[in-house]
Amino acid sequence: MIKDSRGRKVFLITNNIFLIAASLLCLLPIIHIAAVSFSSSSAATAGLVRLWPVNFTLNSYDYVFKRVEFWRSMGVSLRRITLGGSINMLLTIIIAYPLSKENRSFPFRTFYVWLFFITTLFNGGLIPGYMLINRIGLIDTIWSLILPGAVPVFNVILLLNFYRQIPKELEEAAFIDGANHWATLWRIYVPTSVPALATLTLFALVGHWNSWFDGLIYMNRPEHYPLQSYLQTVVIQRDLSLVGDDEWKDLMEVSDRTVKAAQIFLGALPILSVYPFLQRYFVKGIVLGSIKG
Repeated sequence: MIKDSRGRKVFLITNNIFLIAASLLCLLPIIHIAAVSFSSSSAATAGLVRLWPVNFTLNSYDYVFKRVEFWRSMGVSLRRITLGGSINMLLTIIIAYPLSKENRSFPFRTFYVWLFFITTLFNGGLIPGYMLINRIGLIDTIWSLILPGAVPVFNVILLLNFYRQIPKELEEAAFIDGANHWATLWRIYVPTSVPALATLTLFALVGHWNSWFDGLIYMNRPEHYPLQSYLQTVVIQRDLSLVGDDEWKDLMEVSDRTVKAAQIFLGALPILSVYPFLQRYFVKGIVLGSIKG
């Protein structure tokens, strides 16, 4: 039993205050963006909006919903996280399994672990990477956004450490029953690694959804941009060439700030909706996957 001393009470109070403050730091920017997106253009331009909409209106969302470019780019991002997330998880599971074995079972394990790990320290660089993607004909295709990061080494390291905590007796019992390594992986290791796999799935989805720089590099046509690359051109660069002739009248009725806020909030909404379903696995997966090396 943990003694309920005065020092522990002070620690718990301080810890709770810190966690609440950290949570507010994460939530308040999102709440502010949402409030700006639902406010009138005059209130947003005058800087009157804080954490609650001023002169509530849906004009900005009406404008965004009419933008074909916004929904086209969101479709590209949805395709990207579906293909990219699936490939990431498949390769992570397959690679982590042999690397989790002892050296006596897999003599070259240490060599391959370092071979993968060194890629987290060094890479070929931006220009050689672009030349490679261009040479194999992936420029302006969805695969240029997926294949360069198909093997997330950090996720592999987390998962192999999780695999090493699975009791060896389960694997030995499977081998006695006649199972091979492939059956052992999918019938023993994967079902018992749900917390870690859910956590790594979240990492893969968030990584693909938030990535924007590769879209600007590998895509020649704006209609192939993923959502974050599209938002970067509209919100940061303010490239008004992407605005159609029939949209200028609608743009005059809304504020540039409210339109940006609406697009940012809509862009963050899909990935935010995934968190509640994976939250209960998140902490458990990270903690259990980081004990052994």
